[in-house]
Amino acid sequence: MQVPSKPFDLARLFAALADPTRLRLLSLMSGREVCVCYFVAILDQPQPKISRHLAYLRRAGIVSSRRQGKWMHYRVCWPQDHTAVFILRAVFASLAERPEMRADLAQLEQTCCAAPRTTALLSAPSPISFI
Repeated sequence: MQVPSKPFDLARLFAALADPTRLRLLSLMSGREVCVCYFVAILDQPQPKISRHLAYLRRAGIVSSRRQGKWMHYRVCWPQDHTAVFILRAVFASLAERPEMRADLAQLEQTCCAAPRTTALLSAPSPISFI
């Protein structure tokens, strides 16, 4: 007997999208997988706070994670719900136009692709692009 799947929780999706830090995290993950250490460096916020926001996005069903050694990597996980996908695509299109989000992305490119500036990032893996 097959158990019916739970419907996607749109209220939880909207709650996840209602925070500026979570929007910045989503923007940074747009089309790539990113190590949590880069979020901490770019957003200039403590790791526990970043991890709480990422957990919120995971519970909303729009972010997945994987561990590689001591590093946690996060990426956008597209839900099966067509309405949620439509909403997320609109959100990502809007974020791509915002100057502050473009500045975060430029800082990610500079941080992960330039010579490391801090010892914490010396052995961090570079983000993986999914585009």
